[in-house]
Formats: sequence, structure tokens, C-alpha cells
Amino acid sequence: MTENGLGRRRQRDIIDRNAVADEISAVLADSSVSEQRSKALAILQTALREGREEISRRLIAMPSTGRSSATDQAFLIDQIIRVAYDFVTTSLFPVANRSAAEKIAVVAVGGYGRGEMAPHSDVDIAFITPYKRTGWTEQVVEAMLYFLWDLGLKVGQSSRSIDETIKMALEDLTIRTALLEGRFVWGDREVYEEASIRFWNEVAAKTGADFVAQKMIERDERHKRMGDSRYVVEPNVKDGKGGLRDLHTLYWIGKYVHRVRSPSDLVEVGLLTREEYRKFEKAENFLWAVRCHMHDISGRAEDRLTFDLQREVAERMRFSPRPGRSAVERFMQLYFLNAKTVGDLTGLFLAHLDEALGKKGRRFLPSFSRKPRKLHGFILDRGRLALPTDDFFQTDPVRLIEIFHLADLYALEIHPLAMRAARRDARLIDQKIRRDDRANQLFLDTLCSPRNPEAVLRWMNEATVFGRFIPDFGRVVAQMQFDMYHHYTVDEHSIRAIGLLAEIERGDLKEDHPLSTAIVRQIVSRRVLFVAVLLHDIAKGRGGDHSVLGAEVAFHLCPRLGLNEAETETVAWLVRHHLLMSATAFKRDLSDFKTILDFAQTVTSAERLRLLLVLTVVDIRAVGPGVWNSWKRQLLSDLFEATEEVLRLGHKQKGREERIASKKDALQNTLNIAPDKFKRLSKRMPEAYWIAEPDDIIERNIRLLQANDLEPLAIDACYYPDRGATLITVLAADHPGLFYRIAGAIHLAGGSIIDARIHTSTDGLAVDNFLVQDPWGRPFQEHDQIERLKHSIGDALANKSKLSPKLMAKPVALRRAEAFKIAPSVLVDNKASNRYTVIEVNAADRPALLNNLALALFQSKVTLHSAHIATYGERAVDTFYVTDLFGGKIENKARLKALESRLLEAATGTGHDLKAVA
Repeated sequence: MTENGLGRRRQRDIIDRNAVADEISAVLADSSVSEQRSKALAILQTALREGREEISRRLIAMPSTGRSSATDQAFLIDQIIRVAYDFVTTSLFPVANRSAAEKIAVVAVGGYGRGEMAPHSDVDIAFITPYKRTGWTEQVVEAMLYFLWDLGLKVGQSSRSIDETIKMALEDLTIRTALLEGRFVWGDREVYEEASIRFWNEVAAKTGADFVAQKMIERDERHKRMGDSRYVVEPNVKDGKGGLRDLHTLYWIGKYVHRVRSPSDLVEVGLLTREEYRKFEKAENFLWAVRCHMHDISGRAEDRLTFDLQREVAERMRFSPRPGRSAVERFMQLYFLNAKTVGDLTGLFLAHLDEALGKKGRRFLPSFSRKPRKLHGFILDRGRLALPTDDFFQTDPVRLIEIFHLADLYALEIHPLAMRAARRDARLIDQKIRRDDRANQLFLDTLCSPRNPEAVLRWMNEATVFGRFIPDFGRVVAQMQFDMYHHYTVDEHSIRAIGLLAEIERGDLKEDHPLSTAIVRQIVSRRVLFVAVLLHDIAKGRGGDHSVLGAEVAFHLCPRLGLNEAETETVAWLVRHHLLMSATAFKRDLSDFKTILDFAQTVTSAERLRLLLVLTVVDIRAVGPGVWNSWKRQLLSDLFEATEEVLRLGHKQKGREERIASKKDALQNTLNIAPDKFKRLSKRMPEAYWIAEPDDIIERNIRLLQANDLEPLAIDACYYPDRGATLITVLAADHPGLFYRIAGAIHLAGGSIIDARIHTSTDGLAVDNFLVQDPWGRPFQEHDQIERLKHSIGDALANKSKLSPKLMAKPVALRRAEAFKIAPSVLVDNKASNRYTVIEVNAADRPALLNNLALALFQSKVTLHSAHIATYGERAVDTFYVTDLFGGKIENKARLKALESRLLEAATGTGHDLKAVA
């Protein structure tokens, strides 16, 4: 524990402690004992409020002065505590001659002890007494705490004797860390000084190595809780990877081991260079500015930089938009660059510390059992790739690529000092190096490595070598995508996708991706696939269609990397169409043969189909956790298999009538029904039904139909593992508004429809199949959940309860989604299907959106045949296959315009309200 001065600019503008104390003294003279506390509290509340307002005003006027704002906050709390302590000890519990035991040191600990606080940070204080607490010390501590609580402060406190403090510090890492930054605030200084001396002599001196080891474990666990990446798009500024806590950990360790008094002293003890310390200061100041703005805006201790806060902080910090990038995206890019700086500093700092504390000798990684023979001039330093001389890169800049190739080839770590040199010398990569054949071959070999390309490419990116060698990639480093769908920055997403591709190729993800694992071995050119995965998002943030612009980048870059003309063309095609397969699978009716034909016409070859499937899979998986599911896997597999058949057989594939006959024969054998009876039963369902539904759902539908032949309503629901959803089947007399009512009932029961197929039998019976998930993309599996869905639908269709008031009572959009402005659009396509008009609605996702759209379709007097619902974070894309009431396409221009207008109103939320339907 050390005492640090808190030099302040214009401190009395924040709070004048003497003036506040004098004001309290003046009112005390005219007050009774019972009134004194309340009047003193009122004065302190005013001082605290005015002090915070002054600090906030300064922050808004100078929005990048983060550390000044943090130290101003600590100064304000210091003065409040000092005035409160003086009042308590002189007015409430005065003692003329205090005994040796009646002494208290008020010590700031943790972040407050360091002299840095955000506006609503916890006030962590320790009340330390020389011996066991007396009646007087207990009264003072209790009165102090009630004062601070009544001021609205969130107080973390302890009250211990010096002996108890030392004993607890030896036993508890959290207490040890808090005391490490202990700072005397007020009270009896000699008590604080004795505790400080004993802490350093009896605790820190004996536990240095243990403290470092435990702090590293604590850091790793914290990172895992926060997503284990510094590139998550809603980062935790305090505890996330690359956040303030990582910087504080460096200081804590340096202080514990070397007893440094301030972060600048880390330079003197050799744990950071002066240039690295300047980066430390810059990153710390920026992160503090962001955190203080977040607290100030939200009015509470909010440390997660959520989407709604990102926009407001960017505005406060005066970021402006640029072509292709919004102000908030530019702000977040700077945030991620600072988080990356924190990561760089952490690696270097820990390496220096490891050298000082680690055992002497060679250290090999578990996967490395013998010394590689060919290191091309590089050396091993305790098992890590290192440089023989500091100018090794300067004599041949191609080595900046080669070191990462060797790290991958021999599964070696790179020494942090070599990483520091690479970061420093990355500027040597110029056009000459980028055109160097050897450099490009080394890079391509690393990118396409069958081992662990993700880790090595991430190191290359951390060293800034990646962006220097591939400048187009450098443009997307730390670039976020301001939406709720993407979890990572563009560069991190691309590197993760490369890692997933390598895992699929090795067979590590066979259970999740059986089809991709099987076909990846059939792909002719591995490097086409790896390069396409690298480049698929490389043109984001340029103000145009990133698929089109990315294809242009591919045409320019691929020959440089050594790809031939045919490979270059294929990479460019994959980048241009990397969203095609997911868009077709998730937003179109795969039972409509024209959907398959149109997709196959664009793909043209089985090789491209295989490449596109694997690229699509890793692209979706790399978006973030929870995005991939078995429903998407099944849709992509269905599209792949149907397209592969078309590409292989062309129009010689099984005809429509043959496919229907085959399904009917299989069903008859399964149900074991007499031919005449089965013929009558099967004729009830139209041809489109037999084409659209898979065999297992047809069997389930027909069994339900048989069991409820005379019933006006039948509802069946079950967990459907093949699609990762719950299958709901409704048999009811067909009538207008049926889909709207069912969709509303499912919504009220907590479900989200992801797919719907609407059929009508020849005798007027609706046979509707829905695939439903919960709001988190999971199926309903529990018996009670499934029964709730069935009852909700039954009540809605039997008119047992009014549907509209319940739908209107459901909550509207979540606050996170309100940060995004999405202009709704309605696209009508009469060419996508031979039989149906296809309507695609893009809108901000919100509860009851599908119900509003279903109501609009009902009011427009169209017949719905299938619905396909996809969500991309805050954006919903709902596709409907419809006809007019006579079964034909809707081609009348006036009617189409009216339909578009009604759907647009429903998507916007400004159309006819739900009262229109009872």
C-alpha cells in the first residue's frame, strides 16, 4: 500500500472541502442534535450532485479526457468522505482524549485506491484500526457507512484490525489485490502506515510468484466469462478482453513484484519500453473516457458497451461518418484498436515477467518434442521462435512472413520480443515485398495450413504484418458491423472462419457438419476455398455491395498470391455469391422446383456447389455463438442435395408425377392401408402437398387425419430433432385469417415460427405445418411447453379468448434493437416461382411482426401457401409464397401496389392495428 498525491486541475470547481465543512459548521450552531445529521447530509448531497455535474460538464466539453475525469471522480469522493468523517468524529461521537485503540484509518482500496473512478463506480474503503474494534470505532464506522449509503453511493467496505487485515490478505487474493492499491484518505495516518509496512513485509514479500500465477488464472477465467475475444461487438469496457482490467492487472503485477508507485515506473523496472508505456497511457485514457461517458449517459454503473450506448458515446466523443462507415462504426474501430493495443502490451509485459520469474533453460510446448532442423536463421529461445539479432527483419523483410510460416510448420510460439520487432518493422513491407514470389508463397502456405492457421493468422494480425502484406485486409482490421447479428469485427470473423474451415477439413466438426466434412475431401482446389474464405468480407465498409467489391479485390489479389486464372475466377465468383446459398435456403421455398433450377443455373458446376456450401457453413458459424443450428444445417443440406441432382442429371431427374407416386407408395406400405381406402385418402391432398412435405411429416399428418376424421379441429405438436425445432400441425376447416390466428397464438405462447407450409385438401380442410422455436432459437421439448402451444392455438381457433387485445398487450421492441434504424422494404417477385407470387419483407425484428404481416395478407385477400422466416440480429426477413383466391399469380399492377403498401405499413408498425380482426 502506498500513498499517492492526486494532483487536480481546478479542484475547487468540483468541490471546495473547506467551504462545505464551514457550511456544515454554520448550520450545526443553530440546530438541535437530532437535526444536525439530516442538515449535514443535505449539504453533502448538494456538494456531491454539483461536483458530479461539474465533472460531467468537463467530460462533455473535453470528451477524450478519460483519465482526468476518472481522477476527478476519486477526488470528489475523497472530499465527501473527509467531511463526513470529521462531522461524525467531532459532532456525532466526539471523544476528548482517544485511547490507543480508538483510532481509525480510512483507506481507499481497489480502483478507488488507485485514484480512478467512473461516475457510478463502487466506493471501496477499508476501515483499519490498530487493535480489535472498540465501541467508539464501531459507532464511527456505522455512522460513516449510513452517511455514504444515504448519499446514494454503492459502498464496498471492510472493518478490520491491522492483524486481521494481514491475516485475510494472506488467505484471500481479492483482499490482497484491493490492499495492493490502498491509499490513505483520512483519519489516523500512523495506523495506515503501520498496516502498509506490514502488508509489504509480511504479505507481498512472501507471495510474489503465487500472486502472479493466480492473477493469470483469474484473468483467463474472466476472459472466458466475457466471450474470450477482444473483438466482440458489445464489449465489456471494464472486464472484457482488452479492457481496463487487463491494464490494471499489468500494473498490479508490476507493483506486487517490483513495488512500483505508478504505471510509469514499469519502464524503469524493464517491464515496458517508453514507447509501450505511451501506448499504455493512450489506451487507458481512451478506455476511461468511454467508461465515464457510459456511466454518465446511463446514470448507473454500466460497463457493457451495448449498441444503444455505442451510438450515444460516439456522438459525445464527436465521431462523424465517412463514406461507407457510420460514426459509430468509426468509434468502435478505434475502440477495438485500443483493445488490441492492450493485448499487445499484455503479451510483452508477461513475457518480460516470465523471463524474470521463470526457470532457466529450454521450454518446449507439449506438441514440440525435438528441435526443428531448418529455422532459416531464426533461433529458439526456451522453445519459442526468436531473432538472432534485433535487425534480423530489416536485413530481409520477407522474414516478417517467414516467421509465422515457421511457427505454423513446427507448432512453435513466437517470442514476444520477436513479435515486438515484427510490429515495429512491419512498415518495411512495401510493394516490392508484396510482389515477392517467396513471400506470397509463404503467406499462402500459412493461410492454407492443415494444422492451425487460425492461431498463426491471429498472431500475424496482432503484429500488424497481416494488414501490411494484404492492405485490403488492413482496411477491415478492428472494423465492427453495427448490427445485432455479427458478434465479431470483420477481421476476427474472417480469421475464425479460416479456423473453422481447417477444423472441418481435419474432421474435428464431423458431428456438427457431416455433409461439409464429407464433401470438403472432394474439392479439387483447397487453396481456392481458403482464399475465398479469407476474402469473402474483405470489402465491407466501402460504401457499396461488399460482395461485388470483394470480387474485384479477388481478381486483383489472387494472381499476386500465385493462383492461376481459373482459380482466380472461381475465388472471385465465390466472393461475389457468398451470400447466395444462405439466402436461397433460408428465404425461399425449396420444394418449389424453380427455386432449385434458378440456383443451379447460377452455380453451374458441382465443384462450385461444394465450395459454396463449405464457405456458407463457415461464414455462418464464424458470425458468433448460437447463430448456427440444426435447422440451418438441414435447409442447406436440402438445397445442396437438390441442386447436386439437377447439376448431375439435368432435366432427366425424377419427374413430378414419379416423385409423388414414390412418396405415396412408401406411405401406403408404412401405414398398411388397403389400396382402395388409401387411394381415397391420398386424393384428398393436392399434388403440391406431396412435393412440399418430407415423408416423415406426411406420415404424421395422415395419421392425424385418420384419427380425427370427423373432428372440426385437430392439433398435433412434437419435438422435431431433424430441424432443431418443434413441429406443429393444425387440421381445421379452411377460412380466411386462419394463418393469422395460428401465428398469433404461437406468438402468445412464446414461440417464433421459422417455417410454415399451408395446404388445403380437396374437401376444404386446412393442413398447416409449422416449425417453431423459442426466442433463443431452441425447440420446445418439454411436455408442458408443447401442451401450452397446443392450448393457445386451440383457444385462438375456437374463439375462446380475444386474440387482438393479448397481442397488443405483448411488449414492443427490445431496447437494444432500438439502437438500429432499419427502413422496411417489400419486394414482390413474379419470376422466382412458376406457380406463386413471392413476397419478401425486410423489417426491424420485433414481437408480433409476423402477426401484423399475416393480418395484412389476410386483409389483402390473398391465399398463403408457405412462409419462410429468417432473422439476422435486429433484422427480420419474412418470405411469403402467395396466390390470389383463385390460385393464380397476382399480376395486376394496382393490386400489387396495394398489397405492397399494406405490407409496408404492417412492417413499419403504422398500418391497421390488430383491432381490425376480432
